[in-house]
Amino acid sequence: MNTIEYIGPRPQKPSRKPWGGGWLMILLVVGVVGTVAWPHISNLLAKGSPNDELIVEETVAWLGQDSTFGNQLAVAALERTKKSITYDPAYYQISYPAGDVPEGKGVCTDVVVRSYRALGIDLQQLVHEDMAKNFRIYPQLWNLKKADTNIDHRRVPNLQRFFSRFGKEIPLAEAAMQRSNDFTYGDVVAWRLPHGATHIGIVVPGPGERRSEKWIVHNIGSGPEWEDKLLDYQLIGHYRYRGVSKDLNQE
Repeated sequence: MNTIEYIGPRPQKPSRKPWGGGWLMILLVVGVVGTVAWPHISNLLAKGSPNDELIVEETVAWLGQDSTFGNQLAVAALERTKKSITYDPAYYQISYPAGDVPEGKGVCTDVVVRSYRALGIDLQQLVHEDMAKNFRIYPQLWNLKKADTNIDHRRVPNLQRFFSRFGKEIPLAEAAMQRSNDFTYGDVVAWRLPHGATHIGIVVPGPGERRSEKWIVHNIGSGPEWEDKLLDYQLIGHYRYRGVSKDLNQE
């Protein structure tokens, strides 16, 4: 084996330093940085979806202390987060009324439709009945000639128009002035995503000690999720629709 010649200054053996000097300084720096950064790290971690069903159940029980419609709709939305749903925007032939796409399929609008249906309100039927009578006042974006019970209620712009006609449409503040406190549990919110698509979800409380915060349940591609993203997208609609259903507090 050939010897490899080292070219350069002769390596010097490092002098011994007092024990703990360097490590103590490193530990102090890490401790200070960690103390300052932890609240930000904690917030970032909390922005993810709390998948623990126990946390969902605790929040559902807390909401159940107040029987208002908004709380009940928030409960129905949170219950959707327990479901395993594959995002599927395909067109399906479904029954009418009370029709639904296959149980394990869905998009963002299906979170809203299924949550209302849990409270006895069938948006498929309600949207269809209004569109059948007033087709031209609904968005004309799909080159259709008449209402379609299979798909109309599964489109965000149609739900926006329906909620604005039969619910309370709440004016949006300027983006810089928008606050989560302007929303109530059970409110329906529509957004425009960065790539231009429309999106929709339901306002719910945050988990655990963050219950006073306004989070959302939505399906943006990974099934129904509970996330701190109410103001993360461009808001294009804010609605409070209580429907018509017996035994529900309309306030």
